[in-house]
This record gives sequence, structure tokens and C-alpha cells, in this order.
Amino acid sequence: MLLAFDVGNTNIVLGVFKGKKLIQSWRMETDKNKSADEYGMIIRNLFDYHGLNMSDVKDAIISTVVPSISYTLQHLSIKYFNIRAIEVGPGIKTGMVIKYDNPKQVGADRIVNAVAAYAKYGGPLIVIDFGTATTFCCISEKCEYLGGTIAPGLKISSDALFEKTAKLPRVELSEPGHVICRNTIESMQSGLVYGHMGVVDYIIRKMKQEYQTMTGGNPKDMTVVATGGLATMVSKGVESIDHVDRLLTLEGLSLIYEKNKNNFGNRNNLSRENIQLKAEE
Repeated sequence: MLLAFDVGNTNIVLGVFKGKKLIQSWRMETDKNKSADEYGMIIRNLFDYHGLNMSDVKDAIISTVVPSISYTLQHLSIKYFNIRAIEVGPGIKTGMVIKYDNPKQVGADRIVNAVAAYAKYGGPLIVIDFGTATTFCCISEKCEYLGGTIAPGLKISSDALFEKTAKLPRVELSEPGHVICRNTIESMQSGLVYGHMGVVDYIIRKMKQEYQTMTGGNPKDMTVVATGGLATMVSKGVESIDHVDRLLTLEGLSLIYEKNKNNFGNRNNLSRENIQLKAEE
């Protein structure tokens, strides 16, 4: 089995694959203060609850936008699974040409999403990830990562309203059902949720126009795929979103693992002494 870690600023999403099939997934809070042992015990409990055996995990892959978590999860992989995890980053084969000015600046999660979306839906396409930040990625029909946009996510916007004003409360992120609101809570929810829908709709429209200018392609051929924790709610108000795919990043990690599993030497069967040495580094 393969254990995949998708580490975001707010949550870590874990997935267990048997062959190419995702058999279980979980979401936990990203906590930079947790040790490898604490994460290990959480994962052990999750495995036990769902009747999975940790010894059946033969490999692991990590995608993270939180560098400090990378060491912790690598330590966890070595200590609890006796393997060194593959980490998505420079040198990893993705099958995608990155057109960014500096390819190293593209977040691992954005590349993983792009790889998965292209494999599932073909190109050209736009991939939107509703996480701590809302990211937009444009991929050509030739499997080229052309670039994208990064906007504040809904949660960041909500936190900013609460933290930077004297009287506005913290609110639940949900649709109030209208924009002519008669109380502060619904007024904030309306501005946050419907305002974000407007941002998404505009950027999709603008991105399709620029894609046509850059490539000569027909923007009507572009597929728009949304993923991330808030994708379902936001997509309800954005007609240009074609698919909501909550597990896109995990599927992308599985695909990238298949492309790279034979390129990193023997990462399995570590000796107990080597595990202890790595754990203490």
C-alpha cells in the first residue's frame, strides 16, 4: 500500500492506496508543533479504526507547502513505516512542462493538482484549489503548466475581518441566501462567500481570455476543475466550474509516485540502527 500526505497550511490530508485505488482518506489539522511520534499515534489510531495494518504500507509520498512539516513526516515514515518517503519537489518527474519564470517557486500542491487534473480531464484546463489560499492554475492541451493566480482564501479573509476590526465577530463560512442582509453576521457571510464567488468567476473568465491570446486556443474548450475543502460550497455560485473533485491532490500524488518509484534507489528495509540514526538527525 502507498501512504500519501498532502500537507496544506490548515490541514493535512492523508490517503491510503492499494494499487492505484484510494481505499481510505482522512483530514487532520496541520500543527507544526506536533512531533513525529504524535502524528504517528494519530495515524495508528486511524488505521486501527478502519481495520488497516500499518505494516502493509510499503511506500509513502509527501507534498507539502509547510517546509517545517516535511522533516517531521519523513521522520515518521522512517520510524513507523521503515521507509523514506518520496517528496514532491525539484528533480521529481511529473510529465508536465513548467512554464513559470522560476519553476521552483510553484507550490508542490499546485503541480500535483495539475498532474491529476490533466490525467483525468485532459487539457486545456483551469484547476482551482480552495485552501488557505485560493489558487488558480492554467494547463495547456500539451500538458504545459502555463502559470496562474493566488488569492486570499475564504478563511484568511474571514480571519482578517475579525482580527482587523474592533466590532465585527468571527463568523461561520456559509451562504446566507441573500445579499441584502439585515444583520451583521449575514452581511459578513454574504460579503465573504458571494464576494469570493465573484472573484473566482472573474479570474476564470480573465484566464480563459488570456489563454486564447497566448496560445490561440478556444477558451470554450477549457475544463474548469475545483478541489479543496471549500470547493463544493463556492462552486454552487460559479457556473463556469465544470467538476468538483475533492480528492484530486491525493490522486495526483499516486500518479507522481508511479512515475518516480523506481528512481530513488532502495528506500525500504531500513535497518533498525539506520532508523534510529535518521530519527535523531
